[in-house]
Amino acid sequence: MALIVRQDPDGKIRRYAHLGTGNYNPSTARFYSDLSLFTSEEAITSAVHDVFNYLTAYAEKSHYKPLLVAPKDMARTCIALIEREARHARRGRPARIIAKCNAVVDPPVIRALYRASQAGVEIDLIVRGQCTLVPGIRGISSRIRVRSIVGRFLEHSRIFYFENGGVPEIYLGSADWMPRNLYERVEVLFPLKDEALRERICKEILPPYLADNRKARVLGADGQHTHLRRCRNGKTFSVQEHRMNLARGFVNGSGRPGELHLGIT
Repeated sequence: MALIVRQDPDGKIRRYAHLGTGNYNPSTARFYSDLSLFTSEEAITSAVHDVFNYLTAYAEKSHYKPLLVAPKDMARTCIALIEREARHARRGRPARIIAKCNAVVDPPVIRALYRASQAGVEIDLIVRGQCTLVPGIRGISSRIRVRSIVGRFLEHSRIFYFENGGVPEIYLGSADWMPRNLYERVEVLFPLKDEALRERICKEILPPYLADNRKARVLGADGQHTHLRRCRNGKTFSVQEHRMNLARGFVNGSGRPGELHLGIT
């Protein structure tokens, strides 16, 4: 996180916050893929200010809403969000979880995901590294799918999507679902409120990760990762190549070529 306080031309003092999924590191920025938000929204900038007070002045608060902050409440709130999806599923409402992160190894979170699967929640996990959750077990995790994508760039962004009965909530941040991140150091997840940014996550970013059949490997119930079978027509799709094409389109001024509008279904 970064916080800027300045006097604007209209004479008012305003706070601006930058929150990212990775580190402020000029070397790793060349090959790590991350997302970030720059905002002046008062609720977020005030919470960021409070987090810095927590770190530097030992001014601890009971919560830092709308942020989820580890080790204070992040684990508890993530589990509550998963359990909310389970309640939606039991009541016949739209329920889905998509999580993109580096690791899923925290036992309480994994148990909550198992319970959600059993309740009827469809769950897609895009986990680059360690995943001790076992997908595809009948009666336990049959609705959970796990894939890993390793390519030219190191997948580093953390995205957490909750369908929430048809009113989706999306969080980005620096934390994985692992004890080190949830209980042993300060990490932050932040909500995306802007509709245009949420639309980009739902239509431009997450669907290509779920459509990748070139670099993606799928985790089976036996604990082994296997490459996806190629399409009969031989066509393959790489999310990293797709996003590089999008970036070239921005640079060349041609918009967003080849954008996928698969939606979250």
